[in-house]
Amino acid sequence: MKNTVVTFRNAKNHEKLAMLTAYDYTMAKLMDQSGVNALLVGDSLGMVMLGYESTLAVTMADMVHHCAAVSRGVKEALVVCDMPFMSYQSSVYDAVVNAGRLVKEGGAEAVKLEGGDAFCPHVKAIVQASIPVMAHLGLTPQSVNALGGYKVQGKSAEDAQRLVDDARKLEDAGAFAILLECVPAALAAFVRERVSVPVIGIGSGAGCDGQVLVYQDMLGMYDKMTPKFVKRFASIGDAMKQAFAAYVEEVKTGRFPAEEHAFSMKDEIIGKLY
Repeated sequence: MKNTVVTFRNAKNHEKLAMLTAYDYTMAKLMDQSGVNALLVGDSLGMVMLGYESTLAVTMADMVHHCAAVSRGVKEALVVCDMPFMSYQSSVYDAVVNAGRLVKEGGAEAVKLEGGDAFCPHVKAIVQASIPVMAHLGLTPQSVNALGGYKVQGKSAEDAQRLVDDARKLEDAGAFAILLECVPAALAAFVRERVSVPVIGIGSGAGCDGQVLVYQDMLGMYDKMTPKFVKRFASIGDAMKQAFAAYVEEVKTGRFPAEEHAFSMKDEIIGKLY
């Protein structure tokens, strides 16, 4: 059954939602067949796919390219695409135009943008253009310079109240779901009880309506940063390195390719060559 924004809304208080990042056709197809509810084409691709130090260098062209690849591999999951840095912050007009590009060119079924109260007009305008919006609060990586690094957010009473207020305002602006990143578990659970839309957590405890992880983190494929909240479900990175090393060894020793990996032809044809 195809997951949609309606699926998300109906899941609140009934079913936990599972979400993963995806950036290419092959991985998206495998994840889609696993029963995941949604795939997030995250601007985290800047770090795990393109090798940047942060998400700030990611462009609209990057997001459109990767989102289109993901959408071609999906039949059941909801495809949500991040709006990259400066694709919406500059104006409400830019926000709507760029959200439209992600849908028209990238095949996104919803977009995600970071920020609270200041971006409610952007969310409202995108929703009015019939494009579903997932909001993103807490640690917002596009604001890493303003936040002073990748830190847990909402720990003071003032910051916690601002986050709660922002969540309510974003719901009122039309967001169909809210992602909370690196927020204390008790605060995330508090927010979840005070909005009627699903709250998806990443590093925000078990009290959310669902969870999302970067797949390279949960498979042990990215070693530059290992957040506390990540659980490694498989050591695919190690298995891949072992396979690559075995391939190199067999090529260098002449064991690969073997006869069964080669194509044959008639000897007489070779005999006619000069």
